[in-house]
Amino acid sequence: MRVTQGTFSFLPDLTDEQITAQVQYCLDNGWAVNIEYTDDPHPRNTYWDMWGHPMFDIEDAAGVMMELAACRKAHSHLYIRMSAFDSTHGWESVKLSFIVNRPAEEPGFRLRRQESHGRNIRYSTEPYATDKPEGERYAV
Repeated sequence: MRVTQGTFSFLPDLTDEQITAQVQYCLDNGWAVNIEYTDDPHPRNTYWDMWGHPMFDIEDAAGVMMELAACRKAHSHLYIRMSAFDSTHGWESVKLSFIVNRPAEEPGFRLRRQESHGRNIRYSTEPYATDKPEGERYAV
């Protein structure tokens, strides 16, 4: 199963050249870029671990790509995403977010069905990855 989150999620993985072009687009628009990683890519898990600090003052994508290379070296077995934040008054939100690294094996999600009072049925999704303790979810 392939996790699909953020922009470009239904396309093949971006090459470093394509990532560089997207990062430069973000920087040209004055957006701050940050790098995050996690071993739990559940769609409602919005709190990924941040790699370093948001890069507000970088003007060249090469600096961001250098940080991405360092993050990949430390966490190549996890999901890594880049986000671009627009701090312009009135926006103050993420404008672009996409996955730039995936584990070799993506275990996917299970669908839980729960029958409730009457004929109500509730569904929830749970990642198979969380069956193992944090830090042991993907082979290193």
